[in-house]
Amino acid sequence: MQSHQQILMEEFEIMKRRGTTASLLMAVVLTIFIMACGKTYKISGNVTLSGSAMQGVTMTLSGASSVTSTNTQTTTTDVNGHYLFRVNANGLYTVTPSMTGYTFNPSSISVTIDNADSTENNFTAGGAVKTQMGGAIQGILLNLTGAVSTLAGTAGATGYTDGTGTAALFNSPGGVTTDGTSLYVADTDNSTIRQLIISTGVVTTLAGLAENAGWTNGIGTAARFSSPKGITTDGTNLYDTDTGTNTIRQIVIYTGAVTTLAGTAYASGSTDGTGSAARFNSPQGITMDKTNLYIADTSNNTIRQIVISTGAVTTLAGLAGNLGSSDGTGSTARFNSPEGITTDGTNLYVTDTLNNTIRKINISTGAVTTLAGLAGNAGSADGTGSAARFYSPEGITTDGTNLYVTDTLNNTIRQVVVSSGVVTTLAGTVGETGSTDGTGSAALFYNPYGITTDGTSLYVADTRNDTIREIQ
Repeated sequence: MQSHQQILMEEFEIMKRRGTTASLLMAVVLTIFIMACGKTYKISGNVTLSGSAMQGVTMTLSGASSVTSTNTQTTTTDVNGHYLFRVNANGLYTVTPSMTGYTFNPSSISVTIDNADSTENNFTAGGAVKTQMGGAIQGILLNLTGAVSTLAGTAGATGYTDGTGTAALFNSPGGVTTDGTSLYVADTDNSTIRQLIISTGVVTTLAGLAENAGWTNGIGTAARFSSPKGITTDGTNLYDTDTGTNTIRQIVIYTGAVTTLAGTAYASGSTDGTGSAARFNSPQGITMDKTNLYIADTSNNTIRQIVISTGAVTTLAGLAGNLGSSDGTGSTARFNSPEGITTDGTNLYVTDTLNNTIRKINISTGAVTTLAGLAGNAGSADGTGSAARFYSPEGITTDGTNLYVTDTLNNTIRQVVVSSGVVTTLAGTVGETGSTDGTGSAALFYNPYGITTDGTSLYVADTRNDTIREIQ
């Protein structure tokens, strides 16, 4: 049986052979009609991980020459784990999923199109490879519902008591990092470093002594800190920005031994150098790859790099004493009070707090671009790239695919898709402060600051509530 398109093509050939003006004109009209009415067929399916929809998987279709001019097309799975291709020719096609750190079963599917849509072609993801990077566990795409609960601390109760869950007390907790088993919190106004076991909620003090700010190297409670703000880990050591003393400290997790890696206590400046010869000015955010630390040197408006093995400090981007919002490379880029910083091992991502933007820095080149937000324009709008708005974003982490940001003065937690710059609100309600647990906009925060992930959940230092929150 002939298709409509075949019948139209035969009519088209007859009209051409007649050769009259009217016939030729009709042939042109019929040509346009044929092109407009070309039949397409669907190739679609779903991708799941542990029985749940898997968003953001890259799907590649290859095969018949009519797919595109390059014989391939790509798409990504949506929030329901669904993908869809449309093709306009019969033939054999191949669908292949891919995402860093995952394997797929099957690895690809062959699909034959013969004048009809294909049946659903489904994949199951597995084999995710976890890696300790950027003070978090990366390599696993978070599958979050936005459900918020309080893991430790009691809203409205300030203190320094060790204990389990709500029995533990904090005083303006700042940065938070994880090795996948425990959280480590820079308990800023207590000037201590706290450890929180994720599975039990048990909180202990690893280093420092509450109500005794200062600068002393030592073990456990013999060490002194002054308003530690940022913190990161490689799973063996912690590194924190001791903001009040303008130094970068190292804490051995197993022993609680504290030493100073770079900077001189109470001496501010912007000098590059090694160890105590280097100077910082209110450093806050800190992250790391396998070799280096990266510091958001807030009051210098720069991003600094420290070689862990030597303590050598250099300036990767920005120019001390020169604030602004310009994209550029190295010292030609400008920042305005950058606070949070994370890395996926290739790029740094920075909350440029007073610019209300999220910046991206290529580590190998120092090239700085703006991923989301618009400098000088505070707000709360979701959107893509410069259409999105933030209001004093401070903390930031990544699972390797998405960024998660504490939008501090909006009292919300935002998600930024790295590949596209698409910004959405995961939890919290703009303009409302509180401590309510709940899902999405039903949950309330009060000036959240630090944020990290263990590959399953997000953990937030809800600073003004003096609590540690979990988002699943």
